[in-house]
Amino acid sequence: MTPKRIGFIGLGNVGHKLAGSLLRNGYDLMVRDLDPTAAQPFVDRGTQFAESPRAMAEACDMVITCLPSPASCSAVMEGPDGLLKGLSEGMIWAEMSTTDSQEVVRMAALVRSKGAEAIDCPVSGGCHRADTGNISIFAGCNRETFERAFPVLTALGRRILHTGEVGSASILKVMTNYLATVNLVSVAEALTTAKAMGLDLNTTYEAIAISSGTSFVHETEGQVILNGSRDISFTMDLVAKDVGLFQSLAEQHGVPLELSPLINDIFADGIERYGPRELSPNIIKRLEDATGLSVIAPGFPPEMVDDEPEEPGYEVIPTGRA
Repeated sequence: MTPKRIGFIGLGNVGHKLAGSLLRNGYDLMVRDLDPTAAQPFVDRGTQFAESPRAMAEACDMVITCLPSPASCSAVMEGPDGLLKGLSEGMIWAEMSTTDSQEVVRMAALVRSKGAEAIDCPVSGGCHRADTGNISIFAGCNRETFERAFPVLTALGRRILHTGEVGSASILKVMTNYLATVNLVSVAEALTTAKAMGLDLNTTYEAIAISSGTSFVHETEGQVILNGSRDISFTMDLVAKDVGLFQSLAEQHGVPLELSPLINDIFADGIERYGPRELSPNIIKRLEDATGLSVIAPGFPPEMVDDEPEEPGYEVIPTGRA
């Protein structure tokens, strides 16, 4: 049966937006966060606050976790009053964090031992799209569980891709975050070089946007870089976690990467210089500091806003499959 009452743990930059989509789409919602102030806007709208992960599991059909690290997830799942103690037959646990695929597989086995089912379903597309329900979702689980959870997933996001068994979605999410990070560093280098050469940065932005050099990162993060706010609600420590996970995957499988170690070094240096909670697009500050340039231009927004109307979610079918 399709889950009716949904629990949501982790109301951070992405989590509170995803939980908001469930509320907006009429789901009976229960929330929890270690910071009570993060949950207060939901409580003010009539949402129940769970006193513990266990209490949430006992009260809900499906529980979603959206947490900053594998360690955080383990604490929520395996703690003294953790989710595992409250899971029962037929429930679904959905992990929406960007996390270690091996840890997700381990946790999924514990969930199944309780008679429940597990999905790893990280999101991709930026916090601004999480806010409007237009974000993309990868879902790793068996097909039956995917179909049960599908109505909930389409309330959370627009493009839903069934990636295979549990763990596969987390691997693909780490890969896509790595690619986005490579694009971010290359955009920073291109814009700084254009500034050093005296090119107009507004024209430079458009030239990249309409050319073969464009990317999702340029068209979104490039704007807040040029605005100067650099605000995408994502920080350097989270980037370092993601690119570190990708590097570990490659090393485990004997792939001799060349760009990835450099990207890891760049963000390690950024964290040393500016701190782990510095906004990730401010990796460009390394170049601004080295050159004495300020890479900003007028007319760009201070934050990314999804101006597309919210649309019903749908399943993305991989090329070559009926």
